[in-house]
Order: sequence, then structure tokens, then C-alpha cells
Amino acid sequence: MPLHAELHRHLGGSVVPRILWRYFQRHNPQFTQGFAEYEGFEDFYTKPRNTLDEYLELHTMVESVQTVETLPYFIYRLMRGAYTFENLAYLELRYTPYLRTPEHLSQSERIDCMAEIVEVVGKASQLSNTPIITSQILCMHTRLPFEVNRAIIDLAAQMPQYVCAVDIAGGDNYYGQRLDEFINLYKYALSLGLKTTGHLYETPEGCYPELLPYLMRIGHGIQIPLLHPELLPELAKNNQCLEVCPTTYIKTGTLKDIQQLKIVFERCFDAGVDIAICTDNAGLHNVRLPFEYENLLTLDIIEFEQLEACQQAAFRHAFAWPHQNPPTQILHGLLKPELIISYQ
Repeated sequence: MPLHAELHRHLGGSVVPRILWRYFQRHNPQFTQGFAEYEGFEDFYTKPRNTLDEYLELHTMVESVQTVETLPYFIYRLMRGAYTFENLAYLELRYTPYLRTPEHLSQSERIDCMAEIVEVVGKASQLSNTPIITSQILCMHTRLPFEVNRAIIDLAAQMPQYVCAVDIAGGDNYYGQRLDEFINLYKYALSLGLKTTGHLYETPEGCYPELLPYLMRIGHGIQIPLLHPELLPELAKNNQCLEVCPTTYIKTGTLKDIQQLKIVFERCFDAGVDIAICTDNAGLHNVRLPFEYENLLTLDIIEFEQLEACQQAAFRHAFAWPHQNPPTQILHGLLKPELIISYQ
């Protein structure tokens, strides 16, 4: 049985439609008004959107109900599904902690509440009956002021037992007016010894080469091989990995046809750039990681050897994977010691 690493999953988009529907029915029925049956809600929640901005609006609906009190409810079900149906051995959950704090509080009070959110997420993710190694990536956000984003970086540095890296979310088309600010924030994060990833080159409007030197991994990054393949040799030299989330680009209208990803994989493999295949928002898509693999294979976007290379790359670039080898090689070492291969 293969075991997988998931490097790009948003907490806000990780709740599958059925669980969200049941929660809303019991606690926030206003969100289910207008839907006579569950099927109508699922269709609305998972349907493709015209733009990334329209797609991201769905996150606000879930963020509003992911509080200190409710996060254990959602995370338990997330972890249970990830272990039972996805065979995950490793999971990085990313989110903006500030957006899970009470909106009626002042900015400084909300900043003070963020540590509790991180602790609750961290403890809720550690379940004895779902042995998945987990860590958190804290997301700065394009909608948040500099002071809050800097506080998110400080919090990540203060809680290494729960946090492995920082990111920036909110749509890569909004970076331009604050580019110097975000570069300085990433410089600050690196100065604290934090690992970094970032939503970049997801859309044609989100191509900012100025940010690339500060990222260890690139969230999405598909426009690099599609529009700027001249950048690929530098990415390979710097050992930067793309976090490619196939279903996302259809759901957001970024790509018209998933076959366009064939160019992404071909050019990255030719240039020696690693790709980790991810789900991004498994709940919004109603899609699990093994399906992403299977879909790419059955559509002839990648070959099986490339799939295996992507699976290995996910563990190699995982920020908090504690072992020298991926789990498949560890199992080989236990079951057939003569077959174990060095991972590095």
C-alpha cells in the first residue's frame, strides 16, 4: 500500500461537503437556506468558478465557523478521512490564524488570540488512531495589514512544535502594489530560520520573479513552465519544488483544459524541477489525493514513473518529515531489508 505526503492543503477548503452540511444544519442553518436538499448544497459548494477571486470567496464562509471551539470537530474528521481514504503518512495544513479569531475584537486582541488557534489545530491533529505526521504552515494574507502579517511570522517562529513554514494567501494577482512589503516579510521570515513557500505564478496575473529567491517551495507555480520556462533552470539549481494542484485550475477557471498540465510536467521534468502533486482544497473539490494521481495517469498527462517521482519529491521537500527515507522505503527495510535504497 503506498503512503502519500500532502504538501498543499488549506484548512478552510479541507472540509468535505457532507460534513460541512451537517455542521451548518445543526449550528448555522442560515448557510443551508436556499438548498432544499444536500445535493443542491454540494453542487453549489463544489462547482467550478469563473475566477480565482470568486473561488476564494468560499473560504470566507468556512473561516467564519472555524473557531477555537469548533476546530477540533472539523480537524478530527479531516484527519480521519485523510488516514482512512487517502493513505496519508504526512500532511501540512495551511491557513491564516488571524481569520479564525473573533471579529469583534481589536486587531491587537486578535493577534493575541492566534497562538491559541495554532495550539488547538496542533493538538487536534495528533490523533492516536490516525498515525499521520502533521505540521502547520501559517499564511500571511493579501487582505491583512503589514503588522498582522509580521505577527503571523513571529508566531510561526515561536511555535516550531506545531509550525513548519510560512506562506502568503489571498490571490497572487494582489501582490503588485505591496510587493516590496511582502519581500521584506519573507526576508524577515528567513532571518528567523523559518521555511518558506508562497502562492505564486498560479495565474498569469501572479507572475512576480522578485519573490522567487525567497521561496523554498512555490505554491502552484504552473505559469512558470507555461509562460516563463526560461526560469526553470534557476529553480532546478535552487532545488525549488512546485506544489501543483491539478483540480484547482479547473475549479478556478485558471486553465480551460486539464490537458494543459501535460506541458507543465514535461517542461519541469526536462529541466529537473521537482513537482509535488497536491489537492489544495480537497473539500471544495470533493476530491482526495489518490484521485489526483489517478486522474493524471488515466488522462495520459504523466506516466507512472513520473508519478512515482512526484510522490518521492513530496517527501523529499516536506518541511517536517522527520525521516531520511519516504515510508515506502522504510517499509521495504522492515519487510525486505535487502531491498532498501538510500533516499539521499
